[in-house]
Amino acid sequence: MTPLDLDTLCRLAEGVGAAYRLRGWRLATAESCTGGLVSAALTSVAGSSDWFDRGFVTYSNAAKSELLGVDPALFAQVGAVSPEVARAMAIGARQRAGVEVAVAITGIAGPGGGTPQKPVGTVWFGLAWGAGDAVHGETRHALFEGDRARVRLQAAELALRWLLQTAQPT
Repeated sequence: MTPLDLDTLCRLAEGVGAAYRLRGWRLATAESCTGGLVSAALTSVAGSSDWFDRGFVTYSNAAKSELLGVDPALFAQVGAVSPEVARAMAIGARQRAGVEVAVAITGIAGPGGGTPQKPVGTVWFGLAWGAGDAVHGETRHALFEGDRARVRLQAAELALRWLLQTAQPT
């Protein structure tokens, strides 16, 4: 496996930008464990303001609720690192930004915070897309290995690859 670094993320972001520009789509991000890495990669691309609207860094549960509209009861029911919260984050980001696509990331980067049910490296991703009030959502799960930095970079890479895949013609 090739080493993953910020240059790799920026190259992926260039592909995302080209694909979204071609489709006339705008996107937003809602990031927790990645702390803005995806947004940073996307905004490293010249002209990204044509297709990138905003990034929400919602590290705390309160921020997820206040900025994205995630129901606080959801945290007690399923936890912040869950498909339900990832989906709600993506839908909230899409609705609040008024964009066609939003991606969300919530996970446990470590070194602490893991449990037997949700070990360090557990990350959930949400994707929301649509136009107007028609919203569709999907989730993905990954269990990454490595230290905190490696988990965060791998999560950002997966999110960028998913955004790129979403924009490919079918």
